[in-house]
Amino acid sequence: MNKIYYLLRKLSNRYASKWLVLLFDSCVVAFTFFLAYLIRYNFKIDFDFSMFLKQIPFVVFGAIISFLLVSSHKGVVRFTGFKDVVNIIIGVNILATILIISTFMSRKYEFNNVFDIPGSIIYIHLLLNIFFLIGAKFFIKSIYRSLITDYDKLSKVLIYGAGDSGMITYNAITNDAKNSTEVLGFIDDNISKVGKKINLLNVYHPKKVTKEFIKKYDIDEVIISIQNINSNRLLQITSALFALNLKVKIVPAVQTWIDGDLSIGQIKEIKIEDLLGREPINIDNPLLNNEYSNKVILITGAAGSIGSELVRKLCHFEFKKLILVDNAESPLYNLQQELEQKKIKNVFPIVADIRNMVRMDNLFNQYKPEIIFHAAAYKHVPLMEQNPFEAVSVNVRGTNNMVNLSLKHGVDKFILISTDKAVNPTNVMGATKRIAEMIICCQKNLVNSKTKFIITRFGNVLGSNGSVIPLFKKQIESGGPVTVTHEDIIRYFMTIPEASLLVLEAAAMGLGHEIFVFDMGKPIKIFDLAVNMITLSGLNYPEDIDIKIVGLRPGEKIFEELLIDGENTKPTYNEKIMIAKCKILDTENVEKLIKELCLLGSNSQNIEIVSKIKEIVKEYNPNNSTYDVLN
Repeated sequence: MNKIYYLLRKLSNRYASKWLVLLFDSCVVAFTFFLAYLIRYNFKIDFDFSMFLKQIPFVVFGAIISFLLVSSHKGVVRFTGFKDVVNIIIGVNILATILIISTFMSRKYEFNNVFDIPGSIIYIHLLLNIFFLIGAKFFIKSIYRSLITDYDKLSKVLIYGAGDSGMITYNAITNDAKNSTEVLGFIDDNISKVGKKINLLNVYHPKKVTKEFIKKYDIDEVIISIQNINSNRLLQITSALFALNLKVKIVPAVQTWIDGDLSIGQIKEIKIEDLLGREPINIDNPLLNNEYSNKVILITGAAGSIGSELVRKLCHFEFKKLILVDNAESPLYNLQQELEQKKIKNVFPIVADIRNMVRMDNLFNQYKPEIIFHAAAYKHVPLMEQNPFEAVSVNVRGTNNMVNLSLKHGVDKFILISTDKAVNPTNVMGATKRIAEMIICCQKNLVNSKTKFIITRFGNVLGSNGSVIPLFKKQIESGGPVTVTHEDIIRYFMTIPEASLLVLEAAAMGLGHEIFVFDMGKPIKIFDLAVNMITLSGLNYPEDIDIKIVGLRPGEKIFEELLIDGENTKPTYNEKIMIAKCKILDTENVEKLIKELCLLGSNSQNIEIVSKIKEIVKEYNPNNSTYDVLN
């Protein structure tokens, strides 16, 4: 028995020839033609059997012509779906039409009776063909699935949403012959659908899906298949399902379906990004090809979260050279290995420090960059509060070096990666990033400058190094508690790919001296984010993981802003991106103060450095830190 099963499984890996399928379908048509005669004559052979035998070749020939016209024989039987069914129905209707026309012509012109087939037999034959041909295909498909399905690994699922999207999801699952998923039913809160059946599967109300229900039917996961679902609604649904210890997956937006069709591989486990409360940003701008093709591009901080994603996005363009500068050796090496595996050419990873003017000048001389993405920065708020000299040395002096070298070497475009913490800053990190922006804005009055200076400013990046997401994840994995600084603290969020796309788009549309800000939707409460992450981990708050309020860290705000007073925005052709003009500065005085700041040595007192920062950034108001006295 095992040998027979093994042989059948081996045979199941082969595909039947299209001519074998055509022969099989033709045999079915011949059989149903005989059956049509039997039914017409009450299962008695009272008809002219010799005439019947003469008619069969003609009927089979008509069937072959019909099936060739609709190409139904080219379909892979194990993957039979709705379109194949339609093809079969069209094919057998063409055959019936051929038989009706031949009968009409035979009777009208009184030639060979072979072509004269009773109308009742033609119609019975048509119905039998539909039933037997479709039934045979689905029977073979079910046999194949039973052979290749590993029932020990069979996953039993419910589809949340009994609308059009739910039906498409069901078809995607059932039409995938190698899929080890069995759909047991639908969930929907629409009362008019509850209690009814779709494809013989029950539609249940969400309240019906309890722990006892899950245990009774041995359900493993639920696939949410609702298009344009509100994030709060999505969170409500996922929270209820996680409470039942179910895995939760989600069907992506219809715009992302391949050629308009959903495949089972596109159904993914739900992520924190799905609960952001806004639509993800997608940029598809053909002008980017012209912007980056055949260009020498240099990225500082190339091994960081934003820098490395910029590198990955730029690899889609045919650049001349891509220069990756970072002083973090191991992350840069890892990025290099990743690019080598993808066989990306003309990439030059360089371990260097932007604070070293001579070293950077040599790199400019050697590679002659045309576009610079300046992503290198110290960004951790608490650490920079304790080490203001280092914040100044990288965020201010390093930026100043890069700007001066760009001017000296005639770089086409310089794009600064900034942060919303630079707006009305309350911490050293944000204030130094604001000074970096001011360095850019000071170049506005240069008459003979070839370089176009552009600023991109965005909020927190999900999953970036040192961000709140990895921290919460580690705390949840270690059993909690999850630490939140303030119950009302809110932040803007975007994903790393979104941030990188914004930078590339800004660089392409920028004409110089603009600040590009991003329509990030509504800010998210960090407390709610913590609850969401606990829920997504399959745990409950506060029963499994608690949240601890630890108080605001030095320099931390309750909320962040994206614009400084005096920066008025205007729209761009991308509704998600706005432009703000640089605030008018006393350039001469600002440059003088920045120079004085950069001259402060490592032996300077922290309060002295921060005092000079505050002198430059008038809107800087230290908050909850040792520098509050400067207010």
